[in-house]
Amino acid sequence: MLFLGCIKEVSDYELVVNLPNGLSGFVPVTQISDAYSKLLNKQVAQGELLEDLNSLSDMYSPGTLVRCVVTSVEKSADGRRSIKLSIDPKKVNKGLNASALVSGMLLSGFVSSVEDHGYLIDIGVRGTHAFLPRQKAQNYIKAVKRGPDLKIGQNLNCVIVEVKNEGRVVCLSIERSEVAASLATERQNWTLSNLLPGLVVKARVQKVAPLGIKVSFLSSFTGIVDFMHMDPEKAVNYSPDQVLKACILSVHPTSKMVRLTLRQAFLHPGGSPNQLSNDRLGAVVEESTVKAFYKQLGAVFELDDGTLAFARLKHLSKTRKSFKPAAFKAGCKHRCRIIDYSLMDEMCIVSLKYQVIEARFLRHQDIHTGDVVQGKVFALKPIGMQVKVTDGIKGLVPSLHLADVILKHPEKKYNVGDEVRCRVLECNPEGKKLILTLKKGLVQSKLPILSNYEDAKPGLITHGFVVCAREFGCIVKFYNDVKGLVPKNELGSEPISCPDKVFHEGQVVKVMVLKCEPQQERLLLSFRLSSHSAQEDKKECTPKKKQEMKYQIGEMVDVKVFKKKDNGLEVSILEDESNVIAWIPTGHLSDFVVNCKLLWHCLQEGDVLPRVMFLSDKGERITLSRKSAVISAVQEEQVVRSFSEIQPGMLLTGYVRNVMPFGVFVEFPFGVTGLAPKVSMCDKFVTDTKEHFVVGQTVIAKVMSIDEEKQRVLLNLKVSECSSGNSAEESFALLNQYFKEMKEIGNLLRRRGEPSMAQRLCELVAGKELQLVVQDVKEDGSALFSGSCITGLTATATRYHLGDKNIVPGEKTKALVLHVDALTSKVHVSLREELLKQRP
Repeated sequence: MLFLGCIKEVSDYELVVNLPNGLSGFVPVTQISDAYSKLLNKQVAQGELLEDLNSLSDMYSPGTLVRCVVTSVEKSADGRRSIKLSIDPKKVNKGLNASALVSGMLLSGFVSSVEDHGYLIDIGVRGTHAFLPRQKAQNYIKAVKRGPDLKIGQNLNCVIVEVKNEGRVVCLSIERSEVAASLATERQNWTLSNLLPGLVVKARVQKVAPLGIKVSFLSSFTGIVDFMHMDPEKAVNYSPDQVLKACILSVHPTSKMVRLTLRQAFLHPGGSPNQLSNDRLGAVVEESTVKAFYKQLGAVFELDDGTLAFARLKHLSKTRKSFKPAAFKAGCKHRCRIIDYSLMDEMCIVSLKYQVIEARFLRHQDIHTGDVVQGKVFALKPIGMQVKVTDGIKGLVPSLHLADVILKHPEKKYNVGDEVRCRVLECNPEGKKLILTLKKGLVQSKLPILSNYEDAKPGLITHGFVVCAREFGCIVKFYNDVKGLVPKNELGSEPISCPDKVFHEGQVVKVMVLKCEPQQERLLLSFRLSSHSAQEDKKECTPKKKQEMKYQIGEMVDVKVFKKKDNGLEVSILEDESNVIAWIPTGHLSDFVVNCKLLWHCLQEGDVLPRVMFLSDKGERITLSRKSAVISAVQEEQVVRSFSEIQPGMLLTGYVRNVMPFGVFVEFPFGVTGLAPKVSMCDKFVTDTKEHFVVGQTVIAKVMSIDEEKQRVLLNLKVSECSSGNSAEESFALLNQYFKEMKEIGNLLRRRGEPSMAQRLCELVAGKELQLVVQDVKEDGSALFSGSCITGLTATATRYHLGDKNIVPGEKTKALVLHVDALTSKVHVSLREELLKQRP
């Protein structure tokens, strides 16, 4: 189907074209013309920019009328129709042949080549060469002010001035006065097969009806002018046999139905329709008056400034059932909102729906960087997740921003249709680009939004996220692609030798601006918030015991060690205006029991711990956790928030609350607890429960049964029952976390002036083979060893780990390190051949 359309938006890869009756279509960059497509292909093949290839925005601007043809109509996932168009002259002028060309015809043409004396124009007619002399183009070039020459791919309204050799050669003109005065006549021999939209004709009124006018033109053709395309100044004055000018809007290829317009802006080819002021789009009109109601179509309103507007039937009420025709009699008044403007109809499109009138966002221009928005999950893709903010606005949450941690399986956390609360990272209305984040640290942040370099004043504290951690420091990104550098010496109060081991991509961090050069877009930052503020130091001296701000379970905070106690650490939460004291139990310093006491030993007052999770606020004490497995479970929503959410078969991450002779009580985030009976604690037979579990130990539990009446949950802690199916991946992840923590402990020991212990921890890793000398064999079958590689340490092997060897004091032997207990200076080793043979 052929349409006359008006360009509404221009982007790098497509033209958005407004069509009659409020429709819109898209012209891909590959559907401009053959010459332009060839340049595109050449640029792609060569991999470098071509001088002759101009962008669409260099050649096209909103408000330009173009002839186009529908190439396809597709339905998108949300049920909307997507109309694909082409303005390629070979498709638009498909019905024309060389013999049909006569002088005076108005055609669409595209510049295909720039020559010395003019331009070769592609008019899409096979066997015809069209030429535009330079002198016939000069006035147009000066008027449009797009450079000294026409550009390859540029669309032109061309009038045929001369036809030679039976249509094989035609001479064209684009003089604006000639184009504007062009009129399609019977002499030009137009047929229903080659009739083009955009042609201006003399038409005779045949019949006047409420929904429009039937007209005849070019002797034998008939067409329809609908109510939206009657001249508003003369709408009530049309009468049969009246002769008037009309412009063809569309031609249906099979039914040959022709629609026309009588609006003045279209009666002079080369002109542009009237446009709506930007400040009116989105405006709420308190009183709009019904001018006419058209059954099955909608209603025409007169707005407060006298302009006309149209509301489709579906926008007149919330649902079809609630629609009341009596409310739309002429003269009735309604509240409405301008939601769009149809260039081709020169009419505002309005909605009377309450949810549309009250909507916070209507277009991309209404959304600002840093806004918190509600949306629904629309689609999960490899690059991230599409979120539907409104019917016409979708945003992308990149994979890095789906949670505070990188999700390997986002489909386990999010489902299509889920409600999500996001923050806008970047919004580009021109490109209709909306980038969102779901990181709780950013979404819940109360700190100022940094979206441009000019706002980065020294001393400003804000949240950002790590995009790169290297030996020189960390690069932190904020909103609108603003980014800065945290040099190595500003990463913490203590030196950090390997930033990439401490910080990870996507990590939400709190930073202070040290220096900014907006012109050069250079930004210097620091993670050392307190050391740069004397005022902060004063606050540390007078900590507040009582909670002054409300934290949510799962919220990540940075803390500073305030005081060490026998069973944990008192820490101060590093926030802007308060210095809230919280508690980290020793058992919550790590997922690994052996590392908990070691970390407690290494940490000192004044140390800063980043990314600690708020766990509970029972009584007056805020409890925090550094357990990675628990933090991941909360952030990936693999938790239950209440007893009603628990289902048998669930796998939940929690921690041991109490060890009793009859079983183990396990607590989960959000306070739900359950009991693992003695028979369900371990794959081995259990005699003493305390030999298998300790308070604070991280566990994965499977829900066996629930008693809703007594609010009891029975759990299973057997490893064979609690694997999610990918035990190898889980095991490697745990090992990786363990070794990461051991490196952290080594760094802490080195800074505490205990380099020898730190070095031993680094050197004596599990799996290392040692050359030892037997010192003693005890009565219980265990043995003690010595060696130059374990000076100052005690090496021991149980009877089981001696294997079948009969060893005697003084004998040299090979042994494999199983575990190093830095606090007791003990190294546990094994002499078993099956373990030693597995060494690479």
